[in-house]
Amino acid sequence: MSILSIVLLILLGILLILVELLVIPGITVAGIGGFLMIAGGVFCGYYFHGSTTGNYILLGTGVTLILLLVLALKLKTWQRFGLKSTIEGKVSGIDKEIIKTGDEGKTVSRLAPIGKAMIHDKLFEVRSDGSYINSSTNIIITRIEGNKIFVETKN
Repeated sequence: MSILSIVLLILLGILLILVELLVIPGITVAGIGGFLMIAGGVFCGYYFHGSTTGNYILLGTGVTLILLLVLALKLKTWQRFGLKSTIEGKVSGIDKEIIKTGDEGKTVSRLAPIGKAMIHDKLFEVRSDGSYINSSTNIIITRIEGNKIFVETKN
């Protein structure tokens, strides 16, 4: 196998790894194939051309991969693919004037143990203390902790 074939095999492997990092998320055939092509190219360098040439190929491959990684990080390649928007909204708690402990309502969805309930003609996300409560069941607010409303069935 010629040196040119080995270099092309390694370059194709590097290209596949770049495709894996920049285009295809996760560990896919492109990344595994790229790694195998690089490893195969280095192995072929040692096998067909001896240890000295194999060492040069291994060193060149390592330096190339490190340079590409540094270049990708310096050019802020990853920031081009990331989201730039931020969420400004914040839930700090439940307004005690709207609902309070002891208020009654009716579940709109099944609480398993979290679901929706209608209290004072407004829809809230509520939670039970671990038990399941079916839809259209009358409930009463037992406590409010921050933005969490805890309920139980009304007897």
